[in-house]
Amino acid sequence: MRVAVVAGPDPGHAFPALALCVKFAGAGDTPTLLTGTRWLDLAHEHGVDAVELAGLDPTAVDDDADAGAKIHQRAARMAQLNRQAVADLRPDLVVSDSITVCGGLTADLLGVPWVELNTHPLYRPSKGLPPIGSGLAPGRGVRGRLRDAVLRTLSARSWRKGLRQRAEARVQIGLPAHDPGPLRRLIATLPALEVPRPDWPAEAVVVGPLHFEPTTSVLELPAGEGPVVVVAPSTATTGAGGLAELALRTLVPGRVLPAGSRVVVSQLDGLDGEVPSWAVVGLGRQDELLAVADLLICGGGHGTVAKALLAGVPMVVVPGGGDQWEIANRVVRQGSAELVRPLSADALAGAARKVLGSPRYRAAARRAGATVAEVADPVRVCHDALRGTA
Repeated sequence: MRVAVVAGPDPGHAFPALALCVKFAGAGDTPTLLTGTRWLDLAHEHGVDAVELAGLDPTAVDDDADAGAKIHQRAARMAQLNRQAVADLRPDLVVSDSITVCGGLTADLLGVPWVELNTHPLYRPSKGLPPIGSGLAPGRGVRGRLRDAVLRTLSARSWRKGLRQRAEARVQIGLPAHDPGPLRRLIATLPALEVPRPDWPAEAVVVGPLHFEPTTSVLELPAGEGPVVVVAPSTATTGAGGLAELALRTLVPGRVLPAGSRVVVSQLDGLDGEVPSWAVVGLGRQDELLAVADLLICGGGHGTVAKALLAGVPMVVVPGGGDQWEIANRVVRQGSAELVRPLSADALAGAARKVLGSPRYRAAARRAGATVAEVADPVRVCHDALRGTA
């Protein structure tokens, strides 16, 4: 099967798409990744064909202040720009990242079946949940259900506006206004991070997190015999800033952390300033770090949180915007993390000591990670979906 996998350049989306390509290749399929130029060489190094996804840079007519216009209008333009490149691949299936929606539009233009890749829990509205992004647990009792109903009514306006914008974008490029949607929605998360809903879509399948390590390097831990604390700042533009710097100023072994503790800051780019002897900063395999970690301090991005849960590592989550607030509150309710917002030295120190001081957080993380046994194989889901259209 020839598969075109479309994803934007943000690591939280490009890396899961690349991980899916590796799975397709391992199953004997022929995947091609279309993404930002930053990751093309990396894909080639892992034996995955990859080409530039055209049109990622905004133009003067893009309204990035309007999320719906940003997603759908840009997607319509990108679908036209990438139509021939995708057609040249002669794909049997297109996999389109859920926010890089030009992949689905391109597939519709070419008459090719497509599947949506959600690199996080299912974020579609539900009649049984508060609005996604609120961070709220489903309301209980009459008052709780009334609260959720009111909030859903308020947020439904934005959802309906987005649907109108998508219909307009489709018509603009010669497609019918009605969007039939994907054959399947691959929900690349752990079941523990989902919230039960009464209206789970029939086409949505939980396939487990899709993780990809962008390096083979393994960071060497500083000397010491105490706990290992990994700090992984958010890679998203909406993430909370200054986390790494504040952690290095605050989490001093023997003062805030137990004596002999080691701190590892794991990030794609370097860090300005002096690094203390009890810490190391750099790009290394996060799976290797989490295998020996006692605590992860992170921004709440889904990929990093899911990695920690799979490794059974408890967290302090410092969420920024986007879906980080939603994810952070879910892991707090699940019992594996403490949440810090707003970020301050005292709040970070207190939360780190609390999580390190109680085994219940690690036990909860291990329970969450164990739910990976319940997920489906994403490649098999795609094959079965395609066979169903034959």
